[in-house]
Amino acid sequence: SFLTQQRARQISFEQVVMLTASTSAFSSGRLFAGRISKQTFLAMSTAIANPFLEQETTPKFSKLEPQFLTPAVDVLLEDMKSQFEQLEKKLDEDFKEADYDAVLPEVEKIRSPLEYAWGVAGHLNGVKNGDELRAAYEASQPKVVQSFTAFAQSKPLYDALVKLQESWSDDDAISFKERQQRRAIEGSLRAMKLGGVGLEGAEKERFNEIRLRLAELSTNFSNNILDETKAFSLTVDSADAAKLDGAPASAMAMWAQSHEQYLKKEGNDDAKIDPETGPWRITLDGPSYIATLSHVPDREIREQIYRAYITRASEGNAEKNNVPIINEILKLKTESAKMLGYANYAEQSLASKMAPTVESVAELTDLIAAKAGPAAYTELEEITTYARSKGGDEYAEDKLAKLMPWDVTFWSERFKEEKYAVTEEELRPYFALPAVLDGMFELVKRIFGVVVKPADGEAEVWNEDVRYFNVYDVDTNVHIASFFLDPYSRPADKRGGAWMDVCIQKSEAMKRDIPVAYLTCNGSPPVGDKPSLMTFREVETLFHEFGHGLQHMLTEAEVGDVSGINGVEWDAVELPSQFMENWCYDKPTVYGFAKHYETGEPLPEDLFEKLKQQKTFSAGLMAMRQLYFGSLDMELHSAYDPEGEETIFDVQKRIAAKYQPHNLPLPEDRFLCTFGHIFGGGYAAGYYSYKWAEVMSADAFGAFEDVGLDNDEEVKKVGRSFRKTVLALGGGIPPSEVFKSFRGRDPTPDALLRHNGLA
Repeated sequence: SFLTQQRARQISFEQVVMLTASTSAFSSGRLFAGRISKQTFLAMSTAIANPFLEQETTPKFSKLEPQFLTPAVDVLLEDMKSQFEQLEKKLDEDFKEADYDAVLPEVEKIRSPLEYAWGVAGHLNGVKNGDELRAAYEASQPKVVQSFTAFAQSKPLYDALVKLQESWSDDDAISFKERQQRRAIEGSLRAMKLGGVGLEGAEKERFNEIRLRLAELSTNFSNNILDETKAFSLTVDSADAAKLDGAPASAMAMWAQSHEQYLKKEGNDDAKIDPETGPWRITLDGPSYIATLSHVPDREIREQIYRAYITRASEGNAEKNNVPIINEILKLKTESAKMLGYANYAEQSLASKMAPTVESVAELTDLIAAKAGPAAYTELEEITTYARSKGGDEYAEDKLAKLMPWDVTFWSERFKEEKYAVTEEELRPYFALPAVLDGMFELVKRIFGVVVKPADGEAEVWNEDVRYFNVYDVDTNVHIASFFLDPYSRPADKRGGAWMDVCIQKSEAMKRDIPVAYLTCNGSPPVGDKPSLMTFREVETLFHEFGHGLQHMLTEAEVGDVSGINGVEWDAVELPSQFMENWCYDKPTVYGFAKHYETGEPLPEDLFEKLKQQKTFSAGLMAMRQLYFGSLDMELHSAYDPEGEETIFDVQKRIAAKYQPHNLPLPEDRFLCTFGHIFGGGYAAGYYSYKWAEVMSADAFGAFEDVGLDNDEEVKKVGRSFRKTVLALGGGIPPSEVFKSFRGRDPTPDALLRHNGLA
């Protein structure tokens, strides 16, 4: 999976406090971003216009140059510090009666201008990365981390929040508004405890040093991956065209276009490469890498690409080596967790999640592994048998004891194509991005009662490929949200993966009721005069990220710290995203977009049936892979001793032996050096969240199955209920209660196992 390698989507006070030390970017911004003092206003007025300070609308991307970042941050930091000191003094001297409006809403207004500017910078760092922006970002990052640490460790603020909490009554009949406020206070208090508010003296000083260093390490980790991914390419000359025989036309065109772009970058403006005659340039960005492993028949090319991919940002390049970064991150997280009274970082991480203990995560993991493990063995055995029967002498058992990692994907694709008599290339023409978007928007109109309309030109964008949309309520025709969509891979300056980030948060305190989201994918770009023809996995990824966006955009919570995805426990936040993926197998939904991009003919019925049958193909292998990642993450953050004799790669081998015994990684595998979720994003001791939330998402989709997916009226009723609970309540209600409100009971893994063919 290439999903969500960077998802630092934090806005709430709790998340700001928690993530300053663990993520490479704040992806937060707010329209009319808070209270700006007279002094700052004068500084903004007299200085050369700084677009990072223009916060009356969505970001002015056409003007946002790196040289503006540091001056903007410096002005905003000074103003925020002054205003917060005034608030602290007021809380310390005058806070006698419990008054919620005098505390968190005031904090929100004070921090918002800086969050806006820093959030835009973080977003651009992911989608328009460059040396100048990196330098400016890294220069300002320590100051920003320190400023937010002051919020986390403020005794006057903490004491005021405690007083508010002590004033609560036990009345269960409180309003949704008050429930939001209580959740915001609870989350803020928890975050402040985890942020070191209880530390003093040298211990506090050391804790803050660690926070600064972790922020720096996280950024460096992500930058190294991007640089190493960009640095490698393999050019296949025209004379070697036979090595690519059988590769899809779309892949050949992508590689030819990549070589053409490379030549133009080198100064050959007239370069024109024919996809049929080459040369072809294979890179390590997602679409190119996947196409190579899936379709290139030449084993040597597949091996070369695979080995380059799994050794990125490791010992082969001392300047971009993430091994010492990982070791230092793990050491520092262990040290800081113990300062807070936890045995390890995993315990600290779970303090703000649904899963109560490391053991409870292991229980769910083992429950799924008991079903998926035997299936994985069987699936790999079938793929191996097929490869030996079709691959010729080099795959004979006496010459190849088992399939190598660069063989498994290739032969899995061939086996799937023969088993279901359909290829990925046959399906692509039916999944043109414009049509897929139309179908996805029709789905949310049908089940959630919202209309999505193009609004290109209403907001500035950072790349000509980026689209802008407005969202309206069907019944009232009121504009309720907007979002940016950046759909294509751009390996030169865009990080890999797919993610949703917050641009503008819904907030009563900020007087903002129209949230705006960033949706970022790395899909197949258009080639020549053809639109983007997506793989089915890319379609699922788009639906996944849109699910995150819907929870942000359709929120009815108005307390900023718990609106949208804010305040939602990390292991529940994937519920709406994984839920949306299920609709990619729903016939009315698929036929809302699956039309041939040239003829308009709908996807043939037999191809749709084969598509559905493919859903459980290699489900055991895929499940075990996710369990392996989650268990490796949890082991490194719970039981691994960074000062011990065992290395991170020893741990990887040990966990792989349990969850990947059928397909052990190579000794030189350095996957950990690109595990951006846990070392460059917010998933440390939290990668298990995908499976935890998938249990809930599958069970939630089961509610639609229960009424019959072909029963339009009932599906509409269930959809409105999902909108009013899962999508509307945000972090204002605990996710376990939200799920019960929708489903009427606690979640069970039955639907997940059934959907994956593992029941």
